[in-house]
Amino acid sequence: MNTQPSRLRIGEGKISGILSIFFAIISLCGVICFHFPAYFTTPEFRAVYSVDFMRWLLLGCLVFSFCFAFSSFLLSDKKRLGFYGIIISAFAIVLGGNTVGVQDFEQSMVSISIDWLLLDILVLSAIFIPLELFFPQNSEQAKFHAEWKTDLTYFMISHLFVQFTAVAVKGPAEILFGGLGLEGIRESVASYPFMVQLLLAMLVADLFQYAAHFTFHKNPFLWRFHAIHHSIRSVDWIAGSRLHIVDILVTRSFSYIPIYILGFPMPVFYAYVTIVALQAVTAHANVRIRFGPFKYLLVTPQYHHWHHCDDPELYDKNFAIHFPFIDKVFGTYYLPQNEWPERTGLGQQKYPKGYFKQLLFPFRKSSAALDPEDTSER
Repeated sequence: MNTQPSRLRIGEGKISGILSIFFAIISLCGVICFHFPAYFTTPEFRAVYSVDFMRWLLLGCLVFSFCFAFSSFLLSDKKRLGFYGIIISAFAIVLGGNTVGVQDFEQSMVSISIDWLLLDILVLSAIFIPLELFFPQNSEQAKFHAEWKTDLTYFMISHLFVQFTAVAVKGPAEILFGGLGLEGIRESVASYPFMVQLLLAMLVADLFQYAAHFTFHKNPFLWRFHAIHHSIRSVDWIAGSRLHIVDILVTRSFSYIPIYILGFPMPVFYAYVTIVALQAVTAHANVRIRFGPFKYLLVTPQYHHWHHCDDPELYDKNFAIHFPFIDKVFGTYYLPQNEWPERTGLGQQKYPKGYFKQLLFPFRKSSAALDPEDTSER
């Protein structure tokens, strides 16, 4: 029996209906950010963009939502998706649309970075949806596979937790490591140009996250959480966000701590966060673009897809996020010339579907049987 979901085809109106809802939700969330900036935006990210730019972007999302809804009405016999898009967009307009005012406010001590999430998903969607549509490595892989809604939930939660993790790690890191006598190193780091600081931050963070990533593979208890990420069978730009919350918090903490204790300034930190988000998505993207000699300098989709390979001989390879030479140093490097893995995932091992079921799965007794060293079922 064929259990694969039916493919969405251009001209049926379903894709345009989904896009209408997508832009409508972006618009509604943007209006909410304007109404409650103290709770749903962060000062570090507000410094990157202007209010006028965000208004024009909000207007564009509203226009796209209505245009895709109209297209869905014309192409599809079922008008439900386009209707939902119009309703959500209309609600955003009723709440003020792109003309919504911003009152004076004091920044809340705790905020959710919805502004970062909205900008992130818009930029990444604009880049990777066309790339995967026109230059797919695996053309047979469905664009809307069985778990794309679950992966979208992971994407949103993962990106919302960027600010939370940054705040949660900074204080303890400064308290625990502030007395190590690193003032000379910090002064040296501060004297470097911005780009040198950024490259150094990426290198140091990648070394620490390599250690965390390797440990998640080798420790049976931690593997329960990281196995959720490796359960991906349709690896694409959004599926790469399928990370258990424990995995996110531990790995990000290991990556952020050295940046704090070595005294990298906050502009470098947020530039690093932007780059790591972009490269993590790129590494999982279903694109066949050749990177030439750069594939030996930076982690590319071909390189990281081998890390997800459903092959026990190659499973514990390519742990680095930025620089492949780190795997070279530790003996975990693998990159055939022009080959890609035929399959990804964890063989016949079964994992529950849906975000909340996967969130609870590592705590169940049955997950203890998923030994990272047991490759018999991979």
